[in-house]
Amino acid sequence: MVLEVAILQIKEGRALAFEKSFDQAAKIISTQKGYLSHELKNFVEQEDKYILLVHWETVEDHETGFRQSEAYREWKQLLHHFYEPFPLVEHYQ
Repeated sequence: MVLEVAILQIKEGRALAFEKSFDQAAKIISTQKGYLSHELKNFVEQEDKYILLVHWETVEDHETGFRQSEAYREWKQLLHHFYEPFPLVEHYQ
């Protein structure tokens, strides 16, 4: 199992809209091969900052299976316009 970690800085004032879009995006990611679970947590001291934790069976399930799929294109359309700057995504064991 691997843990995907992404710190998400959302454009100022867009946190509620991001959360609404993330609810839709969560339905997409949760159906992907190798997906195990996820958590989205809001940073206490700054309302426009989040951490996203996604458990995958393998890095390849995330990097190849999900990121090269049609589902990822839908995910991008729902979420990527909220980020500033674009987040660094890392994998941990």
